[in-house]
Amino acid sequence: MASTSEIRNGLCINYNNDTFKVIEFLHVKPGKGPAFVRTKLKSLTTGKVLDNTFSGGQKIDEVRVETRKYQFLYNEGEMYYFMNTEDYNQITILKEVLDAPELMKEGEMVTIIIRAEDEFPLSVDMPASVVLKVIETEPGLKGNTATNATKPAIVETGARVNVPLFINEGDSIKIDTSKGSYLERVKE
Repeated sequence: MASTSEIRNGLCINYNNDTFKVIEFLHVKPGKGPAFVRTKLKSLTTGKVLDNTFSGGQKIDEVRVETRKYQFLYNEGEMYYFMNTEDYNQITILKEVLDAPELMKEGEMVTIIIRAEDEFPLSVDMPASVVLKVIETEPGLKGNTATNATKPAIVETGARVNVPLFINEGDSIKIDTSKGSYLERVKE
């Protein structure tokens, strides 16, 4: 058992007969009354996100987890296949457990959180950003340089991303995996 003072991003806990991962938290100490912790929890079985408030000092049931590096191999419908790069074992994970499956390119290295007691994969952590090639976008028009103007683009994984007007087909761009948004153009 852990207490609310040990809550941190990425902590996995048992709560309401489900396993959740803390994706955001805020310790609050109001001028009057007891302290509490506001959290945003993501269910590792259904993918649903819920807001919850724990009172200060409340006991929480922490789940013992291990993190391992895996390589994304391919997907077949709703199933995504990963390979452990150390022992070459493969695991299959449902699409709904993944945070940004549309940004995952074959060969991408990810971190998979596995429950230690039964070797069950709980979640997949993508790298902070990925570099993908733009395969389809409208050409930018000369003189159309309004501030922060964007246009839709489709990248090699099939994801849609809004990009600045100067991005063309064939350009490689860096994408923030947490928001699915454009960060910068990458020179090859």
